Amino acid sequence: MDLGLSGKRFLVTGGTRGIGRAVVEGLLAEGASVAYCARTPEAVAEAQVELSSAGTAFGTAVDVGDAEALSSWVSSAAEAFGGVDGVVANVSALAIPNNPESWHASFNVDLMGTVGLVDAALPHLLDSGAGSIVTISSVSGREIDFAAGPYGTFKAAIVHYTQGLAYQLAGKGVRANTVSPGNTYFPGGVWTTVEQNDPELFASALGLNPTGRMATAEEVANAVVFLSSSRASFITGTNLLVDGALTRGVQL
Repeated sequence: MDLGLSGKRFLVTGGTRGIGRAVVEGLLAEGASVAYCARTPEAVAEAQVELSSAGTAFGTAVDVGDAEALSSWVSSAAEAFGGVDGVVANVSALAIPNNPESWHASFNVDLMGTVGLVDAALPHLLDSGAGSIVTISSVSGREIDFAAGPYGTFKAAIVHYTQGLAYQLAGKGVRANTVSPGNTYFPGGVWTTVEQNDPELFASALGLNPTGRMATAEEVANAVVFLSSSRASFITGTNLLVDGALTRGVQL
């Protein structure tokens, strides 16, 4: 299936590893140009080398919790590409402990990093005529689990925010959707750390999924790439679970 992404221009936050990196690779494979960012300059430089043969991709070190730096990055990328057709808000502080520091980090990075990306990119998305916004939430934003507290609360807020965008922008040629992954396993990710340091929690999390495994980053990215494409032209305001039937509540 041709997703119609050839020549399109995308911005992806947190694009050096995990789900974000898989999204960048998925978009490049479809012929899109991608500007991506991450907080660590070394990770950006390493990803740039690894992606050099995959297509047109530009990495920049940006802390999405810094609203001014985030806006400046969006403006620079839009100028370099001559516009923006889609954004993917992927970064998370992964601040799970229930303490003031985690609440502040989740607000600044997860929620305001998403809002800041959309606010800065929206004029370009409106000019695109077929703009796409995809935000990354989590099953923890839909159900109460071990990440209830700051992480789950702000992941739920992202879903609400995105569905509001979908309604507000539906008549203006911009779609907005959320992808909510279940537990996703990839090298260097949170679940590899848990597997090594807390095997009991890892076994418990793994046992919750009837598939007997966790998602791969590519499986989550496939959903993001599809929702970003013209093949999803009448899909807006949805929260797409990619969780292997992990969640048990009925999504109405």
